[in-house]
Amino acid sequence: MKRQRYILILASLFLVACGGGSAPEPITTAPATTAPEPNPYLWQEASPDSVNMDAAALSAAFDQAFADGTYTQAALVIKDGMLVYERYRGILASEEAALANTLPPDSQSIDSLYGRRDKDSLASSWSTAKSFVSVLVAIAIEQGFIESTEQSASDFIEEWRGDERNQVSIRNLLDMRSGLELVCLNNDTRLLERCSDDSSGTGGNLVFADNQLDACISRSLAETGVRQPWYRFGPTYEAGYWVYSNCDTMVLGEILFRATGQDLETFADVNLFSKIGMQAHWWQDNDPTGQVDGNYLAYCCLDATPRDFAKFGQLLLNNGLWDGEQVVPQSYVAAIRNITQDSVLIEQFAGSFSYGLKFWTISPQIQSDGSLFPAANSIYSTIGFDGQYIMIDFENNMLVVRNSLYHPALNRSDERKMKIDMTNLQGSNYVATLPAGTGMNTGSSYNNGALLYQVTKSINTP
Repeated sequence: MKRQRYILILASLFLVACGGGSAPEPITTAPATTAPEPNPYLWQEASPDSVNMDAAALSAAFDQAFADGTYTQAALVIKDGMLVYERYRGILASEEAALANTLPPDSQSIDSLYGRRDKDSLASSWSTAKSFVSVLVAIAIEQGFIESTEQSASDFIEEWRGDERNQVSIRNLLDMRSGLELVCLNNDTRLLERCSDDSSGTGGNLVFADNQLDACISRSLAETGVRQPWYRFGPTYEAGYWVYSNCDTMVLGEILFRATGQDLETFADVNLFSKIGMQAHWWQDNDPTGQVDGNYLAYCCLDATPRDFAKFGQLLLNNGLWDGEQVVPQSYVAAIRNITQDSVLIEQFAGSFSYGLKFWTISPQIQSDGSLFPAANSIYSTIGFDGQYIMIDFENNMLVVRNSLYHPALNRSDERKMKIDMTNLQGSNYVATLPAGTGMNTGSSYNNGALLYQVTKSINTP
């Protein structure tokens, strides 16, 4: 009965899942007779007070964010380009008890799965990967593989050329305003098909399919002016409305593949990861006929250390510049910052936050002292399922990164190829973040708004 209950819970929770690269070349060490050059790939550490932050206040903020029941594996703060505070931990007592009550009886020990964690332990991105894809699109434009974000997606997705889908631009896909149907797994046919229920907040559950790309390409434009079963923000779905869709980003991954001739991981390794000293591993689906023995999951599932995720945020804080090289066009970083003007979600959310170019702004939240923080459309972020965040505060020149506990469940093979067999989870490969990524029926007590608020309050005003 426990195994059956676990399978049912995991199946239901994967419905709401939103949703690497090889190591860079080693840095040559300078001769002992000369002073070593600063390593641009390593964080320079500094004390909080050196960047005008209160260490005690930061410690209190992290105490709350790492409390038992938050499932927090890692969090760190970068201020003025310096690593000023970080913390890591493995699973705690009540979390372990909750997980033990969920896992099948023949699972590995919980300590072996989620025990000690440190700065070198991998975390996973879930939908934070979407923001990486956005930046890769910008790099492909700069290199001439793509004309602009306004270019028709059908210039690369030739399956769309002969019908009205040729109206869909790359920018539409980047903003989740493609107008295309939302795709979900049909539990009866076990195929990816048009969603028949209210899944518009989840992006559509692609994770159970061996091939997670083809259905994203073959879907149709949605009929407008009618009630759509997957649209929950109004009585009818209208043209141009924002709908969170994992398929939109999967198609962008295929556009990059067809435009550059390189798979997503290779293009990222050469043009992004190696530039900032980031080591990462990108998951694929389980389709041997896909891009490179599997389609890369552009919408999710990039594994890296929290420090390396922070490098991506720092690259944006640097306006795309890293160690003297313009890795990402400055104009594209400016476009990301401009989503607060051209991508505010007015129709569904009264403008409380923005979504554009695969980036979010953090919604205001009432804090414990009664204040409302942050101001609407002031803090930018990547966001992934189970609480994966790279939060970017341009005004304060600060990053806050948070990741939940993670174990890559590579039970089927040692390759990061997603294969979820609901009758044999011990023989499946999937992204096992806690709590929901493993099917736990307990929620997390982590409060992202509270962490961001308390970290920001720790800045001493002159």
